[in-house]
Amino acid sequence: MALSGLDIYKLLPKTNCRECGFVTCLAFAMQLAKKAVAIEKCPYLSVESRSKLEASSLPPIKLVTIGDGEKKLEIGNESVLFRHEEKFHRPCGLGFMIEDVLSDSQIKEKIAKISKLNFERVGQALEVNLVAVVQKGNDERFLEAVDLVAHESALNLVLISENTGALKKALERVKGRKPLVYHATKDNLAEVAALAAEYKVAVVATSPDLEGLSGLTQELVAQKTEDIILDTGKKSIQKKISDLTQIRRLALKKSDRSLGYPVLAIVEQDDPYEEVIEAATYISKYASIILIKGTEQWQALSLLTLRQNIYTDPQKPLQIEPKLYPIGQVTDKSPVLVTTNFSLSYYTVLGEVEASKVPSYILSVDTEGMSVLTAWAAEKFTPGKIADTLTKFAVGDTVSHKQMVIPGYVAMMSGDLEDECGWKVVVGPKEAAGIPSFLKNL
Repeated sequence: MALSGLDIYKLLPKTNCRECGFVTCLAFAMQLAKKAVAIEKCPYLSVESRSKLEASSLPPIKLVTIGDGEKKLEIGNESVLFRHEEKFHRPCGLGFMIEDVLSDSQIKEKIAKISKLNFERVGQALEVNLVAVVQKGNDERFLEAVDLVAHESALNLVLISENTGALKKALERVKGRKPLVYHATKDNLAEVAALAAEYKVAVVATSPDLEGLSGLTQELVAQKTEDIILDTGKKSIQKKISDLTQIRRLALKKSDRSLGYPVLAIVEQDDPYEEVIEAATYISKYASIILIKGTEQWQALSLLTLRQNIYTDPQKPLQIEPKLYPIGQVTDKSPVLVTTNFSLSYYTVLGEVEASKVPSYILSVDTEGMSVLTAWAAEKFTPGKIADTLTKFAVGDTVSHKQMVIPGYVAMMSGDLEDECGWKVVVGPKEAAGIPSFLKNL
């Protein structure tokens, strides 16, 4: 865990020599705490103090990378237990399990479905991250399935097998892809650690209890394996959440380096709805990778939408650039609809305008990312602000009319708005769903 300025000061020589460029050791310590200066600036730092300061500067949860290239998955490096304290930084990876007992055609069909699980929501791309090949048959079939999946999918790979010999052969075939290897246990630790060192890949350490997990990670690190992901195995949702929470708490609050790693959760539910519910629970707390079997679009979209919401900054609403947006083949007679620059508000209006097939302009007013009613209550969506936005983006020069449509929830400002800008104000529907019929009858 990061040290405070005073904690760092206690480790310094306290000579006030000024050779670091600061007047006092305390001033230097305060800048170190802010990470504004390197510890190398102090020429008289003892070896013991240096090691303590270097250890304190490490992230409490290690950053682990799976895969290579543009689609690589980076997880870990989290710094808070609760989202409202700051935010969660590295979105968890969502992957799908493919068993090698499936036929080639079934595997290709499943990969084809997975490749289509890409969506766009409020201007952001939502994508899945991993494909896991699970060995259920013999080694030869496992290797064939690995080859097929690697050829058919560009997603990051997970190799799941109890046989270290099969894992080695699979790693040799896909070594350029830097897959995740599942798994190291107390029985095969030496063999898996050797594979991780040889092929420079991350491994999953598995133990049913945290004490055993801690021991495994320490042994792996001793054998030069540092890219580790934790798993406590198959458990009930309640027990799994308890494990995930305790691992996170021990890493962040108790500075337990042996548990300071990302965590994986495998969901094995036959019912697709229960599968999504369990996976959603682990997205909320605190899995870094979730593997599921289902590949339906509604399953992936539900989980990706939740992930998007969990991993946004709660102190900074999603917002778009305030400006005048033309939708469709607009002319100077196209209607002008006014809304805020909150992403969800804008994209909801956008979807309904496109559905209406009536070419229109959407004027996005800068409300600091607040929705319509919130911005109105906070006096960020006012007649003056809307009038200024009309002028700023020269809307009057773009259209030949002077008529705008405002959301029905702020109908009370229509009179003041007309007085402010001289435009005719038409009160639109309260809900965006009413926009298509409203525009067709405008």
